[in-house]
Amino acid sequence: MENNHPPYVITIGRQLGSGGRQLGEMLSRRLDIPCYDRELILIASQESGLCRDVFEKADEKNSYSFFGGSMFSFRSGLFGDNTHNYLGNETLFKIQSDIIRQLSERGACIFVGRCADYVLREHPRLLRIFVCASMHDRVRRLAHDMQTGEKEARTLIEQTDRKRADYYNYYSNRTWGAAASYDVCLNSSLLGMEEIVAFISGIVAQKFTG
Repeated sequence: MENNHPPYVITIGRQLGSGGRQLGEMLSRRLDIPCYDRELILIASQESGLCRDVFEKADEKNSYSFFGGSMFSFRSGLFGDNTHNYLGNETLFKIQSDIIRQLSERGACIFVGRCADYVLREHPRLLRIFVCASMHDRVRRLAHDMQTGEKEARTLIEQTDRKRADYYNYYSNRTWGAAASYDVCLNSSLLGMEEIVAFISGIVAQKFTG
């Protein structure tokens, strides 16, 4: 853990199958700082007292629109088994955003997805990364990881990318995957993951810990 410097934060946006989550995990080991991906859903559930399913429904894997779907109903034991409760997606996003800010204040860390680069846009020591890859490599990686066919993998990639873009664009008013939205954009089809980790680690050393 970085104890001798003010905390810095790395955020990773990624196309499905590009290796963004793997990059976060490898950087976590290399830099000895925590990486938060889907763990944020569990933490948000624990901190808020709301069931995990509520945050799953409002996760970046789901579609977002300015014209609908901003409210949903759920059942929670906190309010009685027979009580329907209504929360807007924006409320759940705020809860998760507050968790992201709190974690960033505790020490250096990495966030994968969840619009963290936008949530932490005022952070003075922030490195925003986006990872992409060729469709061929993405399909091959996902088909291998999920033990499925390439056709199914391609369909999932197209659906997930669209939903991640909807989520990011909806909350940030920026464009998901556009170079202007990030500090560094990397193509994992051109560079091996070890090379990318070394490159990012070099930026961290120069910018934050040197």
